[in-house]
Amino acid sequence: MQPLGDPLYHLRLVARMGQAVGADLSGAFDSGAISPEDWAAMITRCRGCEAPQRCEAFLDANWTAEAPMPGCRNADALMRLKDRTP
Repeated sequence: MQPLGDPLYHLRLVARMGQAVGADLSGAFDSGAISPEDWAAMITRCRGCEAPQRCEAFLDANWTAEAPMPGCRNADALMRLKDRTP
């Protein structure tokens, strides 16, 4: 099992992916749609990814996207939050 990645780096990746797909992560957190535990789980899932450099390259090439990159460990959560964003 590989060690988990740097928490701050992965926090930024999750935030960037949310922004790219149009999921308002801050709003979801503020409204209670995601709990602190949900937020921590998203970061931990991202930290366990074996290819964060692919994610970073995807985000560098796609300021906006219809969906997270293939293989994103948070794709389901981000799409649910995207659907909540007005």
